[in-house]
Amino acid sequence: MKRCLTTNSTQWRKRLKEYAWLTIATLLMVVGIYFFKFPNHFSTGGVSGLAVILGHYFEGVVTPGTFVLVINSLLLLLGFAVFGKGFGGKTAYVSLLMSGATWVLERVIPMPVPMTALADPVAAQPFVELIFAVSLPAVGSAILFNLEASSGGTDIVAMVLRKYTSLDIGKALLCSDLIITLMAFVAFGPATGLYSILGLVVKSLLVDMVLENINTHKYFHIITTKPQEIERYITQTLKRGATELHGEGVYTHEDRTVVMTVMTRREAVLLRRHVRSVDPQAFVLIMNTGEIVGKGFRGVN
Repeated sequence: MKRCLTTNSTQWRKRLKEYAWLTIATLLMVVGIYFFKFPNHFSTGGVSGLAVILGHYFEGVVTPGTFVLVINSLLLLLGFAVFGKGFGGKTAYVSLLMSGATWVLERVIPMPVPMTALADPVAAQPFVELIFAVSLPAVGSAILFNLEASSGGTDIVAMVLRKYTSLDIGKALLCSDLIITLMAFVAFGPATGLYSILGLVVKSLLVDMVLENINTHKYFHIITTKPQEIERYITQTLKRGATELHGEGVYTHEDRTVVMTVMTRREAVLLRRHVRSVDPQAFVLIMNTGEIVGKGFRGVN
């Protein structure tokens, strides 16, 4: 009974931590979209980009935040209708939180002009605002992808298309984002349109860079004659696992032990320092690895 309660408590803590990160990632996206994307009319694709365009044509009638709320709600209903109760709970949470937070901000903190133009309209800095409009949602999206979630929106359309068609979903989404971005030329003129295209390109690159940086770990091959001290440090101090292989030097034909292990970047610094102190003659190969699946890292699905 006690063991069951401990397991449930651990699962709840893990779930709370996961949803805390989902909330942080979503709020980062909301800040970038509402405070920097909407006032400058940057349209870099997706539901928020479409909302910017529609908000322009329905100015004074329906706000971009309302369009985000309505479109995301309709797409969520589509997702549940197509996939049933098995539709992603995390995606539904993020989509509703993002839509609701954007809608509330429009009513609590109106942004009639860009942030850099609040004090002086002549001092507006659209390029600076584009950096925030792209980087904040990109970081948020990368965190969501790392947690195997998404912000919904056009991702739901992609899931439906994947189920019922043989379309290349990646290319289909890229085309839809490009079309929405090009609409900014017609709605807001070439300056905003060019900023939007630049934002779309930077966003696609930045999400991959942030996601890769989040998942980066250090993969060690340690060729040593003193494996016991190194393995003891790995297992007892760093609380990590390792695999021991046995080999033979090509020139000396002496026995060598190869210790394989994976560390976070902070742990890698400590392990490298320890190996040098224990066996200065050890041959150490350290490589970056993008994703680790297994106990202590990402779970196996």
